[in-house]
Amino acid sequence: MNKSASAVWKGDIKQGSGVISTETGVLKEAPYGFKSRFEDGPGTNPEELIGAAHAGCFSMALSLMLGEENLTPEQIHTKADVTLDKVDDGFEISAVHLTVQAKVPGADAETFKKIANKAKEGCPVSKLLNAKITMEAQLAN
Repeated sequence: MNKSASAVWKGDIKQGSGVISTETGVLKEAPYGFKSRFEDGPGTNPEELIGAAHAGCFSMALSLMLGEENLTPEQIHTKADVTLDKVDDGFEISAVHLTVQAKVPGADAETFKKIANKAKEGCPVSKLLNAKITMEAQLAN
């Protein structure tokens, strides 16, 4: 399976702008630029999109792994905070912190955390990122 996305950028780094699109059309020429990435301007940015991809991937992996233990989640809510740091003469995504809250009937906290950690390591997006990935996983009542 292969999926694709594309970006078009016009202009210099501060005054220029770009659009991001996905193969499925869910994102179609979504605007991004310096202000949406480094300030509070309108549009999206790569870190936000990586966070969305990681949160979605992890949630699906967790659902799969819970199911393998005969546990069915009612809901999994995952937030991914992506850290972009200035290093030397550039930038790098240095960390992702996952915050997870899930309602899983029949699960105990210890089992849930064990499965959540396995999902964090096994999620394809976690494997892709060359960054420290941390997580807080909480089972809601």
